[in-house]
Amino acid sequence: MLDFSRLRILVLGDVMLDRFLYGAVDRISPEAPVPVVRLGRTLAMAGGAGNVARNISALGGEAVLVGLVGQDAAAAELRALLAADPRIADALVGSPARPTICKMRVIAGNQQVVRLDDEVAAAADAAERAALVAAVEAALPGCAALILSDYAKGVLAPEVIAAAIAAAGRLGLPVLADPKSDDFAQYRGAGCLTPNAKELARAARMPVGTEAEVAAAARQVMAAAGLPALLCTRAEKGMTLVLAEGGVHSVPAEAREVFDVSGAGDTVIAALALAHAAGQPLPEAMRIANAAAGIVVGKLGTATVTADELSHALRAGSGSAPGEEALLDHAAALRLVRDWQAHGLRVGFANGCFDILHAGHVALLRAARRRCDRLVVALNTDASVARLKGPARPVNGLADRAAVISALAAVDAVVAFAEDTPLELIRLLMPDVLIKGADYSIDRVVGADLVQAAGGEVALIELVPGRSTTALVERLAGAPTLS
Repeated sequence: MLDFSRLRILVLGDVMLDRFLYGAVDRISPEAPVPVVRLGRTLAMAGGAGNVARNISALGGEAVLVGLVGQDAAAAELRALLAADPRIADALVGSPARPTICKMRVIAGNQQVVRLDDEVAAAADAAERAALVAAVEAALPGCAALILSDYAKGVLAPEVIAAAIAAAGRLGLPVLADPKSDDFAQYRGAGCLTPNAKELARAARMPVGTEAEVAAAARQVMAAAGLPALLCTRAEKGMTLVLAEGGVHSVPAEAREVFDVSGAGDTVIAALALAHAAGQPLPEAMRIANAAAGIVVGKLGTATVTADELSHALRAGSGSAPGEEALLDHAAALRLVRDWQAHGLRVGFANGCFDILHAGHVALLRAARRRCDRLVVALNTDASVARLKGPARPVNGLADRAAVISALAAVDAVVAFAEDTPLELIRLLMPDVLIKGADYSIDRVVGADLVQAAGGEVALIELVPGRSTTALVERLAGAPTLS
C-alpha cells in the first residue's frame, strides 16, 4: 500500500471550475443537426491546477493550492468545493480584475458532446503577480515539492515562475512543471518537465514519433533550458523519461480502455511528484505515474485516482509470484466500486470457485465484461470450496486462483468470500450488474433480489458446452502417470 499521507505538495497554476452535465441522447434536434441531450445529474469540481490538488488528495497526500480566481459566484463555489476536502488547503488569490475560469462539459453516455469555456486568459498584472508570489513563499515551508501546473491562462507569468522556483530552491524542494509555453527556458531551475508529445514537438521543433526522436527532442530543449530531466507523455505509446546524465527510460501505456483523457496530465504530475518526494528515483516515479494514468483515462470527467486503485494496479502489473497480493480486502473493494460508480461506470459482479481455469471460464468472464465497464470477480476461499466440492478440492489454493483470475484482461478486481454464498459481499458492494451462468434461473441467483431492488440488473451468460472443472479433475484422476 502506497503511503503519501505525510507529504504536502504546493500546486501553483491556473485554477478553474469544471462543471459536468450528464445525460442521454435519444434523438436529433429538428432545429439543427445536433443531438438533444436529456439532462440527468450534474457535477462540479476543481479543475486545472485544482485537479492536480484533487489527485494529490485522492492519493493520500496533502495539497496547498495557489492560483487566481475572481470575486464572483464561481469563486465562491470553487472555494466551497475545496473546503470540503480536508487534504487541500485553499491559498487562492482573489482578484477583482478577472472572472473565475469555468469549463462546462456535456456528456451523453460515455461521450463528451460539447464543452463551453468561460474564461479570460490575460496575463496576471503586477498586483496579481506579487500576491501569487507572496502566497507561494508563505505556503512553501513544510511542503515536500512544488508543482507548476501551466494551462496558459495567465497565472504562470515568467516572473511568477522564476520567483516560485527560487523559493523552492532555497528550501531544497524538487520542482516539477507541466508546461504550456513553447519556451521551456521559462521553467529553468525545475527538476523535471512533463510535456505531452505535441508540446515537446512544438518546443523543440522536431519530430517525436519514435522513442529515439522523443529523446533527441528532449535533449535539445533540456540543453537550451538547463533542465536535468524531462518526462514525455505519449498517449497510447506510454511515457519516456530522458535524464541529462544520459539515461532514457520508457514504459508502455497501461490503459485497457480510454473513456476520457480530461485531466490525465494532472494525474501524471501529481503521482510523479508524490512518488519522487517520497524518495523514489524518477524512473520508478514514472512507473507509478504511468499506472495512475492508465486508471484515470478509464473514467469519465476530470477524474482522480485513489491510493487503493493505484496500489492495486501496481500489484497487478508487478509480475511478482502468485500470492495474496492479487486479492483486495472487502474495504478496499468497496472503495474501488464506489469510486467507479461515482464516475459513471457500471460495475459487474461474478463469483465462483474458478479452481482450474478453462475456456468456459474465460468465455464467461469475457461476456460478463461486455455487460459492464468494470468487473469484480469474487472467489470462494479454500474452506468454502471444500464444503461445496468435497475435501479433495480446491486443486489450486486461493492465492494461485486469484493470481490467475486477476491476470485476465476481462477482470478489474478480485476479492474472496468465506461463506458458502457471496450474499453479504453483494450486499456490501451492491454492483450494477450481477452475472451468472445461464444454467441458473434468475430466481436462483444469490443476491438477484437485492441488486434488482436497487435498480441493477441480473445477466445470465450462456456457457460453453462440455467445459467444467469437475470433468477436468476426473479426467486427470484417470490419466496414466508417466515414469
